[in-house]
Amino acid sequence: MKYGFFDDKNREYVITTPKTPLPWINYLGNKDFFSLISNTCGGYSFYKDAKLLRLTRYRYNNVPYDNNGKYFYIKDGETVWNPGWQPVKTELDSYECRHGLGYSKFTSEKNSVKASVLSFVPMNDTCEVSHVELTNNGSSEKKIQLFSYVEWCLWNADDDMKNFQRNLSTGEVEIVDSTIFHKTEYRERRNHYAVYSVNTKVDAIDTSRDAFLGLYNGPDHPDAVFAGKLTNSVASGWSPIAAHQIDVTLSPGETKTFNFVLGYVENPEDQKWESHGIINKKPANELLAKYQSDADVEKALAELNSYWDNLLSIYHIKSGNEKVDRMVNIWNQYQCMVTFNMSRSASYYESGIGRGMGFRDSCQDLLGFVHLIPDRARERIIDIASTQFQDGSAYHQYQPLTKKGNSDIGSGFNDDPLWLIAGTSAYIRETGDMSILDESVPFDNDMSVATPLMNHLKRSFDYIVNHKGPHDLPLIGRADWNDCLNLNCFSAHPGESFQTFGPSEGPVAESVFIAGMFVKYGEEYAQLCELKGDNAEAERARAEVKKMYDAVCTAGWDGEWFVRAYDAHSNKVGSHECKEGQIYIEPQGFCVLAGIGVKEGLAEKALKSVKERLDTKYGVMILQPAYTEYHLELGEVSSYPPGYKENAGIFCHNNPWVSIAETVLGHGNRAFEIYQKTCPAYVEEISDIHCTEPYVYSQMVAGRDAKFHGQGKNSWLTGTAAWTFVNISQYILGIYPTHKGLSVNPCVPADFGDFELTRKYRGATYNISVKTNGTEKGIKKLIVNGKEIEGTVIPHDPSVSEYNVEAIMG
Repeated sequence: MKYGFFDDKNREYVITTPKTPLPWINYLGNKDFFSLISNTCGGYSFYKDAKLLRLTRYRYNNVPYDNNGKYFYIKDGETVWNPGWQPVKTELDSYECRHGLGYSKFTSEKNSVKASVLSFVPMNDTCEVSHVELTNNGSSEKKIQLFSYVEWCLWNADDDMKNFQRNLSTGEVEIVDSTIFHKTEYRERRNHYAVYSVNTKVDAIDTSRDAFLGLYNGPDHPDAVFAGKLTNSVASGWSPIAAHQIDVTLSPGETKTFNFVLGYVENPEDQKWESHGIINKKPANELLAKYQSDADVEKALAELNSYWDNLLSIYHIKSGNEKVDRMVNIWNQYQCMVTFNMSRSASYYESGIGRGMGFRDSCQDLLGFVHLIPDRARERIIDIASTQFQDGSAYHQYQPLTKKGNSDIGSGFNDDPLWLIAGTSAYIRETGDMSILDESVPFDNDMSVATPLMNHLKRSFDYIVNHKGPHDLPLIGRADWNDCLNLNCFSAHPGESFQTFGPSEGPVAESVFIAGMFVKYGEEYAQLCELKGDNAEAERARAEVKKMYDAVCTAGWDGEWFVRAYDAHSNKVGSHECKEGQIYIEPQGFCVLAGIGVKEGLAEKALKSVKERLDTKYGVMILQPAYTEYHLELGEVSSYPPGYKENAGIFCHNNPWVSIAETVLGHGNRAFEIYQKTCPAYVEEISDIHCTEPYVYSQMVAGRDAKFHGQGKNSWLTGTAAWTFVNISQYILGIYPTHKGLSVNPCVPADFGDFELTRKYRGATYNISVKTNGTEKGIKKLIVNGKEIEGTVIPHDPSVSEYNVEAIMG
């Protein structure tokens, strides 16, 4: 069952009913100001950091779903309704939500009144604009009322929801005509405030939640709206809000428009005040002046659309496969941008309160984003590396506002160091910018111990070299990529964090997955050493990689697949010797994509075992058999019910690793089969089963052992987005950036058909035509600007601005 459809021409997903299985959301904003908005107008807004600078409140674990939001109410006689259906939930005569790239538009009708709300964050301003249109489609005059409503968060979203003894006394506002200023804590330690305004004279306002809603009501039945009269309340402590009342008369066929602006404003410390106790409103007034007319809004929206036109022209495919084109050209890249901006910090599942930016997460997200805006990727690499410790380990998370490491989570996730090499290598392969390696970067944000980034990479590499266990495999520490495989935790009581409880540095527990990473990214480190002219270090690195390769092929091989790990007692995890959890997906995918076991025939066996033991119609499960008992020596992985999350769920993030591994072996049919199973465009038809948005990837889909097999959870903020784009763009479609130039070497299904692809790379445009000839993998002939070249890599020439490439497979 579907709840909408893709509009590829307009790059939108069109939702045709508000009653989706879960709230289906969109992200507004690309730089500093962000909003999450659902298909029923729920969501929240923040500046830079969803925890520390939250503008509006949202209530998690709420019943009914998706409360609060930025709501508009329409009162037409005795009928009160919302253009987004929620929160009043009056049945509408028609409803449509269009989620586009950085904007959402809601169009609904009730009793011949048509309302549309277009919301977006402009490119270069710290605000969200909501353009409201009201049209009388009836044959007689309409006298209606329009009400706006937002509830202010008292900035620190964590403190806001807990510290009531203080917060219920701190709320402060100022009101000037149609503009409401939220200035809680501005008198003391803050130099910023929020503003909500509309570009017309209003008939009344409210800034007290109690006055607007009534003491025992929710947003579904605000007393002031149903009474048709706001009270001009001025908040003093308690819960400040911003609400406008506009009385509107519409002749038949007439349309009236209104521009609402929700903004964030900062003042220099010495310019905080206009007069005693009165905030300096000059920057707010300058911001609001930009969005007074419909033309202003149209111009800003055009700038946003143009921005996405330019970004999406960097990688664009035209094939006979509509769903591949849709995902590659629009939605996968869009989600890559969102995950780059947010890491795992702010969604409907990650509340923006408990987590900041992940060290590992941000490095992985960069892999799918770096081709879009390399300058921002460069900046992000420096931010990430600045949280590293001098021994090469790192904070597992950092806060986006302060860029300081999150000490609550700390370090000890032993895969983290290698991801820094992965992200830096991807950036340099994309841009050719070697200067980043000479950038002076601090350790733990202490500039007194700053060193060139290249030295950070060396310490990342050496951290693994210096932290090996009894089988010469990498020590796992608190965990590796699988945060729930906690081999040094031994938690026996509720409330003990699996990620922070127990010894962080077990001297025995080892990870075969990190070993696979070390082989892949150790080689990429060696290549960077060569580019720097340090051949001795490159040779040393490759010698260490060879040792690890051999250790995986011996201690890491179980006979038909790769072992997952060794626990703190040196017992195998992910082995036929185990009663449960005999095979895990991670080492099968990553070891093979790193090239381990290809020449020995182990890779072929491992991927065959994946298909036989882990495959389902909805994707490849993370492990089998599921754990039915809690294993103290394994930790959180065995704490979930069978089929969910890391306990035999379909963890979409590592499905691309197996797909990439299949391309390494030349299995185009199988690689694409895996790609399709978790691809949103291919599961849209089962939205009633899948539940999460049919235009973006989810972190997890319930596995075969689960009651709700195929149901998605944790959509949007997942490494699935970046890794799937890497998979489809670089391995299946085969356009892979190397240090010397673009490689063209697709691995596609035999029936995929010919395709054309545009790729902008290092200032040049590559127009690539691929003739597949029913071949899964193999370039028979590569013709570049009329001349046939050897191999698959097109040498990059800075003097050439356009390459016309014909690739003939066979």
